[in-house]
Amino acid sequence: MKEETEIDLVSLPIGDSIARAEAFSPFLRGLIARRREVADLVERQGLAAALAQAEAASRADPDTPRALRRERQAVALAVALADLAGAPFEVVTRALSDFADRALDRAIGAAIAERVPDAPMTGMVALALGKQGSHELNYSSDIDPILLFDPETLPHRRQEEPIEAAVRYARRIVALLQERTAEGYVLRVDLRLRPASEATPLAVPIDMAIAHYESSALPWERAAFIRARAAAGDIALGQEFLDHLRPFVWRRALDYGAIRELRGLSHRIRDHHAQGQVLGAGYDVKRGRGGIREVEFFAQIHQLIHGGRIPAIRAPATLDALAGLAGEGLIPTADAAALAAAYRTLRTVEHRLQMIDDHQTHRLPTDAADMDAVAGLAGLENGEALVALLAPHVAIAGRLYDGLEQGAGEGLPQAHDSLEDRLAQAGFTDTAAARARIEGWREGRTRTTRSQAARDALEAVLPALVDALARAPAPDRALDRFDNLVARLPSAINLFRLLEARPALIGQLADILSHAPTLAEALSRNAGLLDGLIDASALDAPPDVATLAATFARGERGEDYQAMLDRVRRMVAERRFQLGVQLICGAADPIAVGEGYGRVAEAAIETLGRAAIAGFEEAHGKVPGGELVILGLGRLGGGVLTHASDLDLIYLFTGDFMSESDGRRALGASTYFNRLAQRVSTALSVPTAAGPLYEVDTRLRPSGNQGMLAVSVDSFARYEEESAWTWEHMALTRARPLFGSAAARAQVQDVIDATLARPRDPASLTADAAKMRQDISTHKPPAGPFDVKLIEGGLIDAEFTVHLLQLRERIGLDPHLAVAVATMERAGLIARGFGEAHALLTRMLISLRLAAPKSDEPPLASQALVARACRMADWRSLLAAYAQARTLIAGEWHRVAGLG
Repeated sequence: MKEETEIDLVSLPIGDSIARAEAFSPFLRGLIARRREVADLVERQGLAAALAQAEAASRADPDTPRALRRERQAVALAVALADLAGAPFEVVTRALSDFADRALDRAIGAAIAERVPDAPMTGMVALALGKQGSHELNYSSDIDPILLFDPETLPHRRQEEPIEAAVRYARRIVALLQERTAEGYVLRVDLRLRPASEATPLAVPIDMAIAHYESSALPWERAAFIRARAAAGDIALGQEFLDHLRPFVWRRALDYGAIRELRGLSHRIRDHHAQGQVLGAGYDVKRGRGGIREVEFFAQIHQLIHGGRIPAIRAPATLDALAGLAGEGLIPTADAAALAAAYRTLRTVEHRLQMIDDHQTHRLPTDAADMDAVAGLAGLENGEALVALLAPHVAIAGRLYDGLEQGAGEGLPQAHDSLEDRLAQAGFTDTAAARARIEGWREGRTRTTRSQAARDALEAVLPALVDALARAPAPDRALDRFDNLVARLPSAINLFRLLEARPALIGQLADILSHAPTLAEALSRNAGLLDGLIDASALDAPPDVATLAATFARGERGEDYQAMLDRVRRMVAERRFQLGVQLICGAADPIAVGEGYGRVAEAAIETLGRAAIAGFEEAHGKVPGGELVILGLGRLGGGVLTHASDLDLIYLFTGDFMSESDGRRALGASTYFNRLAQRVSTALSVPTAAGPLYEVDTRLRPSGNQGMLAVSVDSFARYEEESAWTWEHMALTRARPLFGSAAARAQVQDVIDATLARPRDPASLTADAAKMRQDISTHKPPAGPFDVKLIEGGLIDAEFTVHLLQLRERIGLDPHLAVAVATMERAGLIARGFGEAHALLTRMLISLRLAAPKSDEPPLASQALVARACRMADWRSLLAAYAQARTLIAGEWHRVAGLG
């Protein structure tokens, strides 16, 4: 929220505000009579000056109860007059919240000092929840703090146990703030939001609170902590607690049970306050349909859904949350603006209601004269005008909140015959087998559906799920794969709740199960991958490498190296899954998907490489003048990967290999960079609790498996000049420096350029290339008729043709094959249409890695999808184009290689 600490009220009609306050508010009329100097100061110098004066006077008064009550009088009057004069809503609520923080902090300090004079204010913290936590406190609000204490650091008398002292402090804090004296009161305090309030003391030991939230907290408590803040007392203690609790609040695996609970709470509120639901006399601006609570719940529901993966939307304040949700494309901008306008209007009217008698009320009066008084305080003509002001805001807030609800629909029949009839109507052919699957889930024969909660969640989603699977090209196979998915999950309840809450995902899931066994397998290991599809950007191409790397690198506070490895694996898996879905859904060209896979991999290398280096340098320091450079080869170097691609890497380092690192455990440069390279490889490849990441292949390094993992750039240059085989230079045609400073990358690129530009004996080069291709055919034959990589006239032949021409003619020396081929076609070195043939096979490879990963013919139901992805009208057209492309590529390979 924008913090506005100064507001010019000299130009605002304060005199009119005073007149309205005296005419319509008994409470403000009394305050003006009692504290006229405050009203005069607001009129002369503005709100900020009045608040500063009140705070200074309070601090100068050693009598804490009196000081806080007199400051509260001044704050209540100054803020009210500023509010009535048109001060921004955020300024008003921030001023009220800041005072609550100060008062609570002073009460904690006074409570401790009374029992243990001169003791530091350590070991006890007040967490502000609700509107105080988000700096949105209303005019006459209760505060709902949670008092936590650390027994190890809380000051207490020698004969006391820490728990006894903490409870005494809590009681005294409440009394200091809440007891009424001749000066009034400070704040009403409600401690019932503390964990397990029915069984815990007024102040809760911090370890007990952590145990509660990690094991038995209710969903509404998660929502409450969206706005939690360490507000008073030992702030560092409170922040440490909130940092520990962050995974409890912001879960990457979406908990749609929590979302359902919030909606259920909203329904219960509506039912309990039934008389205040309809706009008009008696309407409850907080709990009524379209009221304040529903705007807050609308924002919080979306925050709970998306906040685990998008930290930018974790804003505590409702208005900031709405803006963040719109900024991330999670809700329409127009809806966010409408809800923000409704929230400001409703909250402002709420303030007018509470200014009348300083009561914590939210209902419009039922008496016409009282309604007119509220309207008059708001500067409106009468109660009808007040209702008219609220009407459009209440209507749109209620409509948007109701739009979050999903209709329950009609359940699936239970009886055998009726269920089979329903399955037949839906489109299943083997209805008996489908019925048996469903009955197995219903009876809990699958481990993940044994609990009643899981079966209840299943029933809610079954009708839509059955219909979606029936619309799949192969319904029975899709149902089988869904059964396999359910059986292999650690828990199926969240999957069912997710699908119930987001019905659009059911169709995407049906497509995945029908066409992409690779993605279905990934889902069976981690159903949370579906979470990533609910974002508005799920079907967009990934951003550039730098943006992706910055996103991957953005960790949680206090995150250790292992947690970082897990987090990056989850983010990469989610991105790769999204790319696969883009292909299956026809939202992106396979080549664009392959380029997306490439950018994701490069960003992972950048992020994990930096993290590995940072940890390594803590122990071993840096090598002066040296740094690690990572070279990508093969498909990675060419920038187009498949879902199954591994990473072909070469590790190099700059500087003098005879130098030594400067850390506390110094290493020679060669040892240093070889160990560092192994650490990076491990970061990229080792499976963690979050699953695997990439297979890393370093066999293309100098001397292959016999050579060192990392060599100096000078050694690399010398090896390429003196010792490298022809196949290593062919591999170098797709080499691209991916990691390292710009200067280091340029140094390595110079070596690559010089190597590739070297004159060669054409006959010897051609013979070497032909022999290598024959060796591949002998030792690694194609796995099937759709092994578009190894089959005759496939991608290997295309790549050998291009690489041979690159080295022989020294033209088209670009790691991106499409660019190289276009250059050769323009130069007349390769047949026209070669680029189109290569693009077709590339699209087939990327598509078939998902639809037919064993390189056999894809199932009949998926053939149309593969054809569409490859820009063909149907499967028959694709087969014809495939044959034609292979003929062209095989012919060019034979011609270029001189094979007749």
